[in-house]
Amino acid sequence: MESNQKEFRYHKYYQWVCFVLFFQSTLFYIPRWLWKMWEGGKIQALMMDLDVGVCSDQEKKQKKKLLVDYLYNSRGHHDWYAARYLFCEVLALANVIAQMYMLDKFFDGEFLTYGLQVIQFAQQDQANHCVFNVFMLEDRIDPMIRIFPRVTKCRFYKYGPSANIETIDALCLLPLNIINEKIYIFLWFWFLILAALTAIVIMFRLVIIACPPVRVYLLNLRFRLSQLDHLHTIVRRTSIGDWFLVYMLGQNIDSVIYQEVIQDLATKTDSQPKESQSLMST
Repeated sequence: MESNQKEFRYHKYYQWVCFVLFFQSTLFYIPRWLWKMWEGGKIQALMMDLDVGVCSDQEKKQKKKLLVDYLYNSRGHHDWYAARYLFCEVLALANVIAQMYMLDKFFDGEFLTYGLQVIQFAQQDQANHCVFNVFMLEDRIDPMIRIFPRVTKCRFYKYGPSANIETIDALCLLPLNIINEKIYIFLWFWFLILAALTAIVIMFRLVIIACPPVRVYLLNLRFRLSQLDHLHTIVRRTSIGDWFLVYMLGQNIDSVIYQEVIQDLATKTDSQPKESQSLMST
């Protein structure tokens, strides 16, 4: 009896799957919530309805001048803005990796290799397995059924007529595990894709920080700006945080107006008096 007891494997985690999924969704929302809080609607305020593009010339000229003046006068004050965005991306990557290890702990060390085991099982030749009765199917060791069993042995305890505890053995059906196994095989592949894509994005951000020519190329590629000398002027005379703000604005305002903003900003920056340039350099 003692040896048989050691062969039992107890599955208790399936009862907490719904709560764990809710906790995971909350963790995934934290980086977005942080960025929304830190961003504070800055882009929305700077847009000034310039995303529409259909407005009177006087109104467009006035709003464009306000935007250019702000970008020019606030140079060098947006590095924390870009750093917080990068921090949120790093936090998103750390969140995905941490959740994979958390689920591995939750499933008794089965989650990290869960997807690989399912792939290996699907590639096996099933022709040599006997499938004439349901009990012989257990010899196939389906990883999804092993982690999320659909039929289990249950023990119920109750008091008998003489107040002794009686043990009742029964088979329990767990149909919800049919859904749970599909959810977590999807999450396994989704986490893997998210981790890879987020890591690539972070590496690309580091390249942008280290290589100013990449910033020029990215602006020109993303927004189809023809006058590269204006882009070189902006990248050369501004910090990485200023460039990031300009890039984010390009994703939110009208493309024609954005080209005019870039042109005016580059002209104003390039025409900076030599005295002020020497003061900034010192």
